Amino acid sequence: MSPQRELDPLAIDTLRALTMDAVEAANSGHPGAAMALAPLGWVLFSRVMHHAPTHPEWQNRDRFILSCGHASMLLYGLLHASGYDLSLDDLRRFRQWGSKTPGHPEYRHTPGVETTTGPLGQGVANAVGMAMAETHLAARFNRDGHSLFDHRVYVIASDGDLMEGVAAEAASLAGHLRLGKLIVFWDDNEITIDGRTEIAFSEDLLARFAAYGWHTQSVAEGNDLEALERATRLAEADPRPSLIRVRTLIAYPSPNKQNTSSAHGSPLGGDEVKRTKEAMGWEHPPFTFPQALESARKAIVAAGEAQVKAWNERWQAYQKAFPAEAAELEALWAGRLPSDWQQGLPEFKVDPKGVATRKASGDVLSALAQNIPQLVGGSADLAASNNSYLKGFADFAAELKGVPRNVHWGIREHAMGSAANGMALHGGVLPYVATFLIFSDYMRPAIRLACLMNLPVRYIFTHDSIGLGEDGPTHQPVEQLASLRAIPNMTVFRPADANEVRECWKTAMSLPGPVAMVLTRQNLPVVEREAYAAVENVARGAYVLREASRGQGEVLLLATGSEVAIALEAREQLEAKGLPTRVVSMPSWELFAKQDQAYRDSILPPAIERRVVIEAATRMGWERWGGNRGIYITLDHFGASAPYTTLYREFGLSAERVVEAVLADR
Repeated sequence: MSPQRELDPLAIDTLRALTMDAVEAANSGHPGAAMALAPLGWVLFSRVMHHAPTHPEWQNRDRFILSCGHASMLLYGLLHASGYDLSLDDLRRFRQWGSKTPGHPEYRHTPGVETTTGPLGQGVANAVGMAMAETHLAARFNRDGHSLFDHRVYVIASDGDLMEGVAAEAASLAGHLRLGKLIVFWDDNEITIDGRTEIAFSEDLLARFAAYGWHTQSVAEGNDLEALERATRLAEADPRPSLIRVRTLIAYPSPNKQNTSSAHGSPLGGDEVKRTKEAMGWEHPPFTFPQALESARKAIVAAGEAQVKAWNERWQAYQKAFPAEAAELEALWAGRLPSDWQQGLPEFKVDPKGVATRKASGDVLSALAQNIPQLVGGSADLAASNNSYLKGFADFAAELKGVPRNVHWGIREHAMGSAANGMALHGGVLPYVATFLIFSDYMRPAIRLACLMNLPVRYIFTHDSIGLGEDGPTHQPVEQLASLRAIPNMTVFRPADANEVRECWKTAMSLPGPVAMVLTRQNLPVVEREAYAAVENVARGAYVLREASRGQGEVLLLATGSEVAIALEAREQLEAKGLPTRVVSMPSWELFAKQDQAYRDSILPPAIERRVVIEAATRMGWERWGGNRGIYITLDHFGASAPYTTLYREFGLSAERVVEAVLADR
């Protein structure tokens, strides 16, 4: 045994003691899994993973995800013990205001944390996306004798993670794609909050994953470090994704709380902590990192620095051998788009018959893809409907035929959203995903986490309203627009015509966080614009599309998407009746809200109180822009099955209804 391995028992006891100390100090937390998983975590951080605590952003590092984020003290303890920038004082402030050790791991908050986990199953699906990003980058940049990208994704997942549907969706896709760089450890402790897992969970999980196409193994004793390492090495050698069952006792070695559900989410209590430390032979004060472990920490740091040094030498050789590719990589790492990324974007001619904004989006996306090679994504089995397939580029598949950029996600909206988060977290790709707007509900937890982490994921949501027609209310979104607009950090675009679509995409590509493109199934007129109504104003969220015939007008019509055409028609009728009327297109609330007050007032003059909001969705939130005297032509009920022209007429979404409402408001 090497000198460092002689310190393994002390390191594991230290991790367990720090977990108990932090949870007791906070008087809240989840000690059980963190204590039980200390041996596995230590094996990964000290023996297995290629990581560099002093260079946590190193591009070729192995990624580690604690999918069961409630066991966060395991991760914080490992980061501290491995030499990351996380001090004992940080551990003392576990779960406290402003600390670097929140209750669940948070991306960009704690050095070494790769993703925000907490909602179970998300980490597993994030890991699938990370493995896909590694596959893309390796195919794009690696050359014979010059391998820059060759790293793995290691996940610790709980029983609960693997009960979640999102994990099943993601695992199915990972097996199909044979993502061999992905290794998941299943913490099989047979405990949930409500009791033993057997009350709700009796399947043969290894058989299920084997059926997905995974390599599976089992480690009978979670404290057996050599068995854990052997299983990991076997997994690394297999070309399939791997699931390793690790049998643990929650809260081990607590004399009275181990193997009980009470240890899942509550402190052990002072007396039980004392007994547990006595059983461990631990005689140190709380929050002690023994001096004897400093050599182990230094060894981990030194190993990481040596790995980074060796990789940097490969990188320097790569720069000399492949200068163009190296320049592309440097731009990727700096977050820069190619200088020519806007070349070839389509211009759409004025056309009363028009084009569906989903079709215009597909045309713009195809043009962007030619110039932005990191643009990677696909649809949940709706590529033809979403116009989201990148023609001429390779697909992700078990056997690659080129650099993969198209993803056939299958009918797995939730995994699609979560894996896209993993891609964005990994870096080197700009992911987009596509489905019908109504099915954004199926991926909402992933969307929320993308917003929480402020990730550059692009969502293409088509069939945005009752405008999809005959498929009926099950497929006609009503409340989804308000729901998306309610999420912090989300930018929602609902363009009025094809040229607005182009400008929305141009703006979206420059935004740092999540963006939703909300697009129509039906054709919309391509609108003629006056000089003052330059379509570039889309970047400001709202602009005057048609000015009133006199001054700023007496009536203001405010609309988005398909309803802008209704507003334009209503304006003509109102002007004919002697009412000067302004039409404002408002593709993005969020961008408009960020403009200065002078600009907002120039578009929505406070003096104009007669405002009509027109949108084929619920009214919720529109009061901010429509004001107290606003008239709301919205849809606050479910749709119906009929041709969309009939639905718009029957539900009062028409120019005639707008005119009637304005005249009645005199």
